Amino acid sequence: MKYLPLFASRALPVLALAFAAMTFTLAAHAAHEEMMKELTGTGKLRVGVAAAPFATSLFVTKGSSGEPQGVTVDLGTALAKKLGTPVEFFVAANTGVLTDALANGSIDVTFMPVDAEREKRVAFGPKYVLIESTYLATAASGAKTVEDVDRSGMRVIGVANTTTIRAAARTLKHTTISPMTSIDEAMAALREGKADAFALSRDSLPVYVKQIPGSRIVDGGFQNTGIAIAVPQNRPDALAYVSAFLNDAKKSGVVRRALDDAGFGDLPVAP
Repeated sequence: MKYLPLFASRALPVLALAFAAMTFTLAAHAAHEEMMKELTGTGKLRVGVAAAPFATSLFVTKGSSGEPQGVTVDLGTALAKKLGTPVEFFVAANTGVLTDALANGSIDVTFMPVDAEREKRVAFGPKYVLIESTYLATAASGAKTVEDVDRSGMRVIGVANTTTIRAAARTLKHTTISPMTSIDEAMAALREGKADAFALSRDSLPVYVKQIPGSRIVDGGFQNTGIAIAVPQNRPDALAYVSAFLNDAKKSGVVRRALDDAGFGDLPVAP
């Protein structure tokens, strides 16, 4: 029987461990490269954000020089910093436009309310806030509750291609809802007496109720959902990375600071 020299027999486990470590490192490097290809294939992170006249937990506003600012801008910037890549913001009038842009690959990541229709087209990660959808009703409408809005003759409006307008359409039994291209257009319709109620998230409405004398945010809601990070479908490594990023951002306080800086200190971070 032949025996290995003592030093050789001792070296074998060390070599095996070194080989395993090298294999793991190479696999991790390959996975990282694939993730970067999926998420930043253009050499930058293209982040989609929705703009409105006033900032919310979802909508951003434009600064004096036209740059977007708000919660999702802060989160997108933090993600790009973690990736070590430049960031470019694509500003849209509503989240329906962002859904299309994400689905066709024009942007790499965005934030939007989750609904079943969107889940057919994009891949969602974790939610960062939870929201309720309800109505802003004019004084002339007399509506005080969501049930009051749902009556024959009420002219209800919402932003086109959004989870809010789809949810309102599902729940309204005695009237229908008409699409507007943006919040600006919807507010103009209310001011001009062309609509009676506007469907939007409750956290978005306080700044708008002040613009329509006598209007009110009705009691009750018709949808509860969350705003989540999203990437195009069939990019599993990108989805895993942004999901881990957002979960860490919630734990570390990044999301909390973004909400606080935007003036939403009373809005809790999603569990």
